[in-house]
Amino acid sequence: MNGELGWLGILRLGLVQTALGSVVVLTTSTLNRIMVVEIGLAATIPGLLVGLHYAVQMLRPRWGYGSDAGGRRTPWIFGGMVTLALGGFLAAVATGLTAENRVAGLSLAAFAFLLIGIGVGASGTSLLAFLASRVPERRRAAAATTVWVMMIAGFIVTTAVVGSLLDPYSPERLAAVSGGVSLIAVALTAVALFGMERVPARAPEERKEKLDFRAALAEVWAEPQARRFTIFVFVSMLAYNGQDLILEPFAGIVFGLSPGETTKLAGVQHGGVLAGMILMSAAATAFGKAKNRVLSAWMIGGCIASAALLVALSAAAFMGDVRLLRPVVFLLGTANGAFAAAAIASMMALAGDGRSGREGTRMGLWGAAQAIAFGSGGLLGAVAADLCRLFTKDAMTAYAIVFCIAAVLFLFAATLAVRVGRDGAVARARAADGVAVRAST
Repeated sequence: MNGELGWLGILRLGLVQTALGSVVVLTTSTLNRIMVVEIGLAATIPGLLVGLHYAVQMLRPRWGYGSDAGGRRTPWIFGGMVTLALGGFLAAVATGLTAENRVAGLSLAAFAFLLIGIGVGASGTSLLAFLASRVPERRRAAAATTVWVMMIAGFIVTTAVVGSLLDPYSPERLAAVSGGVSLIAVALTAVALFGMERVPARAPEERKEKLDFRAALAEVWAEPQARRFTIFVFVSMLAYNGQDLILEPFAGIVFGLSPGETTKLAGVQHGGVLAGMILMSAAATAFGKAKNRVLSAWMIGGCIASAALLVALSAAAFMGDVRLLRPVVFLLGTANGAFAAAAIASMMALAGDGRSGREGTRMGLWGAAQAIAFGSGGLLGAVAADLCRLFTKDAMTAYAIVFCIAAVLFLFAATLAVRVGRDGAVARARAADGVAVRAST
C-alpha cells in the first residue's frame, strides 16, 4: 500500500520505534553500568562511546536524502535496524571481551558503537520521513506522540525483562541476552514493515535529478523555515540534555538522596515527560483546525516553562526543602515532554513544506542537529558543573548556575520557535495563494 497511513500503519511504525528503543537502551544504560561497575573502567570511556554513536549521526541528512532519491523508505528503515541490531550485539560482546583484553575489547566496542549510530540514524530518519510524507496532517501530532511513547515503552519493557535475565551476570549471559533482543528487534521490524510500501514507478530523468546530495542539502538549508528550525532543535535539545544528565548527581549531592532515591526521581521526571507528550497531543487533536498554531504555542510555552522550572529547581536547593524536589522535577519533565512532542510533530508538519521530495533530507538535517546537541549537551553540562564547583567551592551554587544557563538556552529556543511559527504561517499563506491562483486560471 502506498496511500495515506491510517492508525494501523502508524502503530506498525510505532512497533519499529519500540524495537529501536529496545536495542538502544541496552547500549546506553546497561552496558554503561557494566563497564563502570563490573569491569572497573573510568566513566569517561562509555561516555566517549555513546558520544561516538551521536557523532556519526551527523550523516543523518545523507541517509535521509538517500531515501528521498530512492523513492522508498522501508529498505532504509529495515537496513538501519539490521545495522543497529548487529552493533548492539557486538557492543555486548565487546563489553565482555574488555574484561580480558582492554585494547581488543575497546576497539571492537568503538566499531560497534559506530554501527549503532549508523543504524539509529538511517532507520530513525527514514521512519520519521515516512510518517511525515504518508500521515494526513490532521493525525501528525498524535502520530508523533504515539511512536515516541511506543519507543519509551520499549525502553521500559526491555530494561525490566533484561534486568531479570542478566542475574547472575556473566559475559556469556550478556551476549546471549543482547543477541536475543537484537533478533527480536529485527524480526519485529520485518513484520511491521511487510507490505507497507510498493516499488515506485519513477521516470529515469526524475531519478537522475535527485542524485545531487550537496545541491539538495544546500537547497533545504536555504529555506529560512528549515534553517531556523534546525537551530531551534539544536539549542532546545542542548538545554534539555545539559540539565537532564546532571539531575541525579544534583539530587544526590545537594539533597543527600541515595542512588535508589535518585533513580526513582528519574522515574518521576520520565513520568512527567510522558504526561507532557500526551497533553500536547490531546491539545493538537482537539484544535485540529488551528493545529499549526497549537504546535507553535506548545513549543514556545514548553521552553518558557522549562526555563522557569529550572530556576525553581535552583531555588528549591537554596531553600533546602526536599519536599519541593519531586513536584518540581515532575513539572519540569512535563514541560520538557510538551515542547519535545510539539517539536517532533512540527518536524513532521514542516518536513513537507518547501520543495517536494526533500522530506528525508529535512528530517535528516534536524536529526543531525538533535544528535549533535545530545552528544555535546550532557558533556558540556557535566563539565560546566565541575568548573563551577571548582570556582565557587559550593556544589549548590555550581548546579544552580548550570541550571540557570540551561534556562537561558530554553528562553533563546522559545524566541527561535516564535520565528519558526511566523515563517510557517507565511509559507502556508503563500502556498494557499498559489493554489488560489492556479484554481482561477
